[in-house]
Amino acid sequence: MPDSLTVGPTADPRRVRAQDGRLLPVPEGWALLPPGDAGLTRRVKAAGPTWTVVEKVGRKLFSRGVWAPEAHIVHARAVLDAERATPEYAKKLAQGRDRRAREQEVYEVDFANAVLRFLAFSPAWLPHAKRMAVLVAGHATPVGSGTVARTERIPIERRAEAAVIAWMRHQTTSYDDMRIQRVKGARREVRRELADVSRAILDLHRRDTPHAPPACPLCSALL
Repeated sequence: MPDSLTVGPTADPRRVRAQDGRLLPVPEGWALLPPGDAGLTRRVKAAGPTWTVVEKVGRKLFSRGVWAPEAHIVHARAVLDAERATPEYAKKLAQGRDRRAREQEVYEVDFANAVLRFLAFSPAWLPHAKRMAVLVAGHATPVGSGTVARTERIPIERRAEAAVIAWMRHQTTSYDDMRIQRVKGARREVRRELADVSRAILDLHRRDTPHAPPACPLCSALL
């Protein structure tokens, strides 16, 4: 049997399901390392045989921990705890936090500029565009926000466009108060229709079409 397996959980805490459907008993002397400490997990996996427990919920996969010889887990945790107690480790953590903070600041500026480029408002509405870029970036870019702005799978220009439409959906439409039928595709269709409305509103500001700001939902949201 391979040293490393990906398995699924079962109702029996000491039994797992292999990818080919077989039920496997957890070897004697093994313990389950819970998920959450990537550094410790890497060391345990490097020390010898492991079974990684993964559970599919809907379309997503969730880690449920790693089975490994208990002695390997105890040893790896002791070594790692000792390393983490040193001044050098504390300094490394601080440097990492500072680096991530600088990267976040740069990304916020880059994202706001991408929003500005997407908006492309006429000079008359440029102040509105700048304020909107700040608001959209502030909402979309925080680490852990789970918004489209945090993905690297699409170019920043598309992220900016999607973030603008999402922000407008919540700030300039009645979406949050709508009662949408629990029918497959219904919410997606509502979002598509609202996106079309939002794009039409954006076009008013790109063409400098005369309109009364109090009657414009975007202008009102930016007051």
